[in-house]
Amino acid sequence: MLGYVVTNAEGQADRLIGEAAQALCDRRLRLAGAVQVNRDIGPGRKCAMNLHSLSGGGVVRISQDLGARSQGCRLDPDGLERAVGLAQAALTRGADLFVVNKFGKQEIAGRGFRPLINEALTMGLPVLTAVSAGNLAAFESYADGFGTRLSADLAAVLAWAVTVIPVREAGAPGVCLSS
Repeated sequence: MLGYVVTNAEGQADRLIGEAAQALCDRRLRLAGAVQVNRDIGPGRKCAMNLHSLSGGGVVRISQDLGARSQGCRLDPDGLERAVGLAQAALTRGADLFVVNKFGKQEIAGRGFRPLINEALTMGLPVLTAVSAGNLAAFESYADGFGTRLSADLAAVLAWAVTVIPVREAGAPGVCLSS
């Protein structure tokens, strides 16, 4: 029960996964994980990358400002690990779906959210993520034929989600994203 979308356009996956998480939360589903929301910080500067916890843990900055001319990796590994810790706590409390903003370089290397993806799948919990076209071969090697590639549109993602999430009595709403 590993659903994934493949995108190339910058920001498309972040928006799609965020919209899907909000729609599922509105349906009173319990979500664990995080979605990425980038914030413009001015002309000539790269955006600030933030992960919004889907379990009420707030927002964690996962990027470092290395300067306008920097070519290095902007990922703040400490920020990413804080977000992973929040998601881990949410998995322990219980969820209907585990959402990971993307299966990226950290996950390919076995770090980031990858251990939690493995844990969620072992628990029988469906997982939703996005993969860039450049990381698709590594992701497919990881998934080993287990994943379901979804069309990169909201209706397709929601249709998949409602088929893999077990039906339960509606409880308190999940933690939804704020605008």
